[in-house]
Amino acid sequence: MDSENPSAPARSQSRNRGKKPPGGHPDGRRPAGVVHDHVRHTENFTVIGNDLAQHQELSLLAIGLACYIQSVRRGTAVDIKTLAARFPEGPTRIASALRELETHGYLRRTRERTSTGRIVTRTVSCNRPGHRGSREQAARSRPARRTEPDEPAPRKRLPAVPQPSHPWPVLLRTAVDVLSGLRRHDPRLLLSATDAEHLAPGVAAWLERDLTPTAVRHALTANLPHEPLARPAALLAHRLTAQLPPPPPVKPPAATAPGPRPPLQTCDGCDRAFRAPTPGRCRDCRERTGRVSTTPYAGETNATG
Repeated sequence: MDSENPSAPARSQSRNRGKKPPGGHPDGRRPAGVVHDHVRHTENFTVIGNDLAQHQELSLLAIGLACYIQSVRRGTAVDIKTLAARFPEGPTRIASALRELETHGYLRRTRERTSTGRIVTRTVSCNRPGHRGSREQAARSRPARRTEPDEPAPRKRLPAVPQPSHPWPVLLRTAVDVLSGLRRHDPRLLLSATDAEHLAPGVAAWLERDLTPTAVRHALTANLPHEPLARPAALLAHRLTAQLPPPPPVKPPAATAPGPRPPLQTCDGCDRAFRAPTPGRCRDCRERTGRVSTTPYAGETNATG
C-alpha cells in the first residue's frame, strides 16, 4: 500500500508567469488587432512618415489627402477644383482638409504673379514640417521685412552727350521741345523731365551745327528696334553721340570791294590835273618847293592814271 504507483500520470508543471506562448497572447490565442502581410516595395512607391500617417490632430481626410499629394509627380495640379474632380469628396471638404494641412505645416500655398501678369497659386508639399530646409524655403518665400524706410533703387546713369559751344537758353529750350515731341512719333520715347534735361545739350549741339529740329527728330526716331525699349533715354544719348554730324564748313570772307577813285583836282602851282581827295599842289610841285615829305596825299594819282 505504501508503494508508489508507477503508472500514474505525472503532475503537469505550471508555466512561468509573464512568459507568453509563441502566439503572442498569454493564453495562446491570436491577437484581435491588425496583422500585417507586407511585401517590400522596390518600385512605384512613396515613403510616408508615421508623424503624418498617425497624426493625432489631423482628420482622416486630411491625412489621406496629404498622402496623395506627396505621391504625385512634381507639377501635378492639386487645387481644389482638380481634387474635387478626382475624389468623391466635395470642394468644401477638400478645402477644409487643405486648410488643416496648411495649419500643421504639411502644405504652403502662396499667390505669385507670373511674367505675363497672371496670378497663380503655388503649392509646396512638405513631408516633414519644421525641418531646416522647409524653414529656409518658407523664409525665402516670405517678403523680407524692412526695418528702415523704403529707399528707391539707385538710378543708372545715362551716357554723356555732346555739349554745345554756346549753350544759349533759346537753343536749349528748342532742344527740350524736340525731345518732348518725340513721343508723338513713337510712344516708347516718352522721357522724364530729368532725362530731357540731360539730353538737351546733346540736341543743342546738333542744332548748333546748322541742323533743323525736323532733321534732328528724324535722326533720333529712324530705324528704332521693334522690341520694347528698356531705357529710351540711354538709346537717344547713344545716337546723339555716335551720329553727331561734323561742324558746318567755314564760309570764306567776302572780297573787299575797291573804294571810289579820288576826284580830279587842279594843281595850284602848275595847273596840272591830278587826283586827290582835297585841292592843293601836285607831287612834283611839292618836291620843287622843297617840302621834306615826298609822300603823296592819300589817294593821290596822276590824272593820266
